[in-house]
Amino acid sequence: MSSQAIETKHNHKKALKKITIISTFGGLLFGYDTGVINGALPYMARPDELNLTPVTEGLVTSSLLFGAAFGAVFGGRLADRFGRRKMILNLAFLFFLAAIGCTVAPSAGIMVFVRFLLGLAVGAASVMVPAFLAEMSPAERRGRMVTQNELMIVTGQLLAFVFNAILGTAFGDEVAHVWRYMLVIASLPAVILWFGMLAVPESPRWLASNGKVGDALRVLKEIREQSRAEAELKEIQDNISQESGIKQATFSDLNVPWVRRIVLIGIGIAIVQQITGVNSIMYYGTQILQQSGFSTDAALVGNIANGVISVLATFVGIWLLGKVGRRPMLAVGLIGTTTALTLIGIFSLVLEESAALPYAVLGMTVTFLAFQQGAISPVTWLMLSEIFPLKLRGIGMGVTVFCLWITNFLVGFSFPILLSAVGLSATFFIFAVLGIGAIIFVNKFLPETKGKSLEQLEAYFRDHKKSETSNAVNQ
Repeated sequence: MSSQAIETKHNHKKALKKITIISTFGGLLFGYDTGVINGALPYMARPDELNLTPVTEGLVTSSLLFGAAFGAVFGGRLADRFGRRKMILNLAFLFFLAAIGCTVAPSAGIMVFVRFLLGLAVGAASVMVPAFLAEMSPAERRGRMVTQNELMIVTGQLLAFVFNAILGTAFGDEVAHVWRYMLVIASLPAVILWFGMLAVPESPRWLASNGKVGDALRVLKEIREQSRAEAELKEIQDNISQESGIKQATFSDLNVPWVRRIVLIGIGIAIVQQITGVNSIMYYGTQILQQSGFSTDAALVGNIANGVISVLATFVGIWLLGKVGRRPMLAVGLIGTTTALTLIGIFSLVLEESAALPYAVLGMTVTFLAFQQGAISPVTWLMLSEIFPLKLRGIGMGVTVFCLWITNFLVGFSFPILLSAVGLSATFFIFAVLGIGAIIFVNKFLPETKGKSLEQLEAYFRDHKKSETSNAVNQ
């Protein structure tokens, strides 16, 4: 290979790396904005601040998640219409405005409204950024590039926990409104995302699908060698022509039993990921550690362990996806999280007066997150991308991601109310019971998708219904 060819290949890799780093700042903002409330809430709730009750705590936390449900549903459609790059630029602006709005919010009501707007950006980013990365990456690097967004999400949460701990322990009792400083930090990555996306090209697939074939080829030549760019453009054009002939499923198609079954399984996978209670720990981890016996400062520092294990476990989960089947990986993850939740409930009762309780609870939250982020979360997002045949993908992903965020909202809203009403142990016992239900669901209804094409999965669901009918006739 000539030195010029080597340099060209290096430039293509450099361009892809730039695109990945800049666009995944959307994932970083997703993580920071969902994680920062963890440390800000104890200060925000004080009588001389926003004077939050358990109900308003739940609303302030979960309003973002309610917004995210709608952002996820409509974000993909807006990106299809106006372009991935343009919409991510608009998201960066919305992230910035909403972060400033949260910082200066004078009351709980305004905070709830502004965090709903922030949620629209978070939800839209959750679908736009992975789609943009998938369309920019070469086939052999797609998995790695797309999962880097997941890594940036948990990194954003870790950064939120670290900044919360630094600001809380250094200034929490000396500086008024310290929570506002925690929230305003989120405006910085939004600025980086906006300016960075100005230097990033539009998705070649979106350009080609909108008749801008010359622009699509120009972008492909920036990130691929010339012969491959031309071949990939032809493949994109062929795929677009094939898709134009496919009639996408609508809600009326849910009357078809196999279609309804696959959509319900998708909804089940989405709900299973959330009813483990993972986001009760990601959003209220500081309060959980406070209630178990840590001081506010110690809880803020201890919560960093939750962020660190989430990042490390995500690396492990990405590695395991290529080695282990989806069903056993999800089942083992659920057994691990349910056991950890049960032990938190037991320790809260048995060690109620012991100095060991806060450390036991912290140990179990770290164990819980190791199973959640190392098994359940990566399998969830991968299966949701695999399980739907092409004509079902639009309605399937739209409905399931909406249900995922709504379940997330319900967990986020109800957790502080449960904690106040029934205490730490009973709250975690409730999540443990839900975890047992999730394990039963996985064992009884979930198909194995590893190593199967979309066509094979579609055939599986069609034939499954036929076999059920045949069995009923024979009986």
